[in-house]
Amino acid sequence: MSSRIAAVDNYLTTRPGVTGYVMRDRVTGGIYRNANADTSFWTASTIKLAIAEDLLNRARVGAIQLGPDDRALMESMLATSNDNAADILWNKFAGFDRMSFNNAFRANGMTGLVPFPPTTSLEQVKMFPDWGFQQCAPADLDRLMDNVLTRMHPDDRAYLLDRMRHVDTNQHWGVWGAGAAMNPGLKNGWSDEQGGWVVNSVGFAGPGERYTLAIMTEQGDQGGYADGAETTTHVAQLLFQGR
Repeated sequence: MSSRIAAVDNYLTTRPGVTGYVMRDRVTGGIYRNANADTSFWTASTIKLAIAEDLLNRARVGAIQLGPDDRALMESMLATSNDNAADILWNKFAGFDRMSFNNAFRANGMTGLVPFPPTTSLEQVKMFPDWGFQQCAPADLDRLMDNVLTRMHPDDRAYLLDRMRHVDTNQHWGVWGAGAAMNPGLKNGWSDEQGGWVVNSVGFAGPGERYTLAIMTEQGDQGGYADGAETTTHVAQLLFQGR
């Protein structure tokens, strides 16, 4: 693995923007991270994985009820990264103080997650906190993914992993670069922010979900969506293909 990590780090020196990543080997316990693993980036839609985990956890203990419409929204939010579905679920289940999700996110490993208020006139119609205006580090997404794999009820975990393995083609990049033989699953996020594009991916690959990868990029004025998608995909290829 050390040669693969070195290849990733060398590759990232050639890529636009800033990239942070954390890769975890759940068999050996090894955790590999670069210098930007604790750097904060906009989460974009990677936070939808955290939303889905929390909804399933709450439903499991009877704190909420997820009806067929709610589950259809959750599947759309995961499969195609449907923002409207995420909005509906957030507003329905965020609680009277709108902190139910954020409190759970911290408990589920995202201890560095910070919600921000909407920043433009169009977005002011949204209340604080909102899923679309939050920042975290790759290390937070790494802990989230590990939490999904180690602490969820087995039935809920199996459902969520299956959904992550069957995302729409608009998310066939990032951790998807591990290749079909590694049976990857993921939740990606991409957004054109005021500081430029952020393009992120979090997921798993390998037998028994042996490996997890959280990778976040901020392109700034150096690149765009395609550059970020290429970076995240090639990192997964370097780490996992041919294993």
